[in-house]
Amino acid sequence: MSDSPHLPEACDLLIEAGYVVPIEPHAVVLEDHAVAIRDSEIVAILPRAEARARFRATQVVSRPEAALMPGLVNAHTHNPMTLLRGVADDLPLMTWLQQHIWPVEAAVIGPEFVADGTTLAIAEMLRGGTTCANENYFFGDVQAAVYKKHGFRALIGAVIIDFPTAWAKTDDEYFAKAGELHDQWRTDPLIGTAFAPHAPYTVNDANFERVRMLSDQLDMQVHLHTHETAQEITDSIKLHGQRPLARLDRLGLVNDRLIAVHMTQLTEAEIHLCAERGVSVVHCPESNLKLASGFCPACALQRAGVNLAIGTDGCASNNDLDMFSENRTAAILAKAVADDATALDAATTLRASTLGGARALGFGECIGSIEVGKQADLVCVDLSALETQPLHNVLSQLVYATGRQQVSDVWIAGKPKLVQRELVGMDLPGIIANARQWRERIRHIRA
Repeated sequence: MSDSPHLPEACDLLIEAGYVVPIEPHAVVLEDHAVAIRDSEIVAILPRAEARARFRATQVVSRPEAALMPGLVNAHTHNPMTLLRGVADDLPLMTWLQQHIWPVEAAVIGPEFVADGTTLAIAEMLRGGTTCANENYFFGDVQAAVYKKHGFRALIGAVIIDFPTAWAKTDDEYFAKAGELHDQWRTDPLIGTAFAPHAPYTVNDANFERVRMLSDQLDMQVHLHTHETAQEITDSIKLHGQRPLARLDRLGLVNDRLIAVHMTQLTEAEIHLCAERGVSVVHCPESNLKLASGFCPACALQRAGVNLAIGTDGCASNNDLDMFSENRTAAILAKAVADDATALDAATTLRASTLGGARALGFGECIGSIEVGKQADLVCVDLSALETQPLHNVLSQLVYATGRQQVSDVWIAGKPKLVQRELVGMDLPGIIANARQWRERIRHIRA
């Protein structure tokens, strides 16, 4: 409603861009458009001239050579592990995990490590156009508080695992802490909670059944590594007489709340089961390539109707939180795996890393696309650089040629988080200095 028939409507922010990439409708690019924001919500998407006539904005941000798109959703992260970036590389998964990562974690993990690693990750993600993360790590209470402090959107996974850690010692304690986390954050507009049973090889049937029961009761997502390696499949058949997905199905977990991460080892029947049950699959191509874990059949999943999302995994295995790089790798790898150059085209890839991720997390009604009524989690990408010229196709350029250093501005719930490449409300020199002192502490532990 306008203030009067003759006056423009008030809004807090008007973002004008050379190109608006709404994601929904699919594969659309709106040239010379603007997005109007009031409070935290998108209230209009319209041509720039019409926007200026219709709205009286408190602030106008004009980016005539940029693409405005939804913030990227990193659908699988272990963000405190940014502090373990480069600790152990060029190793197979179980050697990397059991002989290097777990021993270092056992020595350093605690609230301080988790808070400092999460802060470093938030700064990196914002500078790379990511506005939402699906988190899977210990001390979820600390993570949630840090994400909230910086106004960053996140789904915090409450870890369930069959052995004692610094976070919890017994099954009952893991579940009690999951309940406390959910109770504390269940009404927060930025922070959601999920169950995060680690993997089929580290969680027993009884605990999976307990996760399923509580997930049903509380309507919480279940964030799970599964079908990550061929060895996992072999071991599951030996121990349980079933492949991991069949075991999860027997336990009632293959449903529309399941966020299945990696999924490099899939039969055609398993792909169709995921489609029928509404499972979301998170593709982590660079981590899987680096650990030689296998190839997720991303194109086959997407064409079967499975909701596909994209994640970086943690910095100890990737080694970055660069979703632009992840998109490019996902799109190119899908073509080789499918033996089809049309597989996972640019528009489909962008959809997976925005709306696909949002839907996987249960956030699809509020983020993931530029639509009226959704939250203003938005990213401006400067396409004027030499590396993205000439500009024949915006969607193609965003996936195949754009680097994260071209992200100029970021908003979450309408609030600025990055302005002309400068972080808002974050002490960048302090974050870097803190990361360096963690390097020294870890070096002494490993000596």
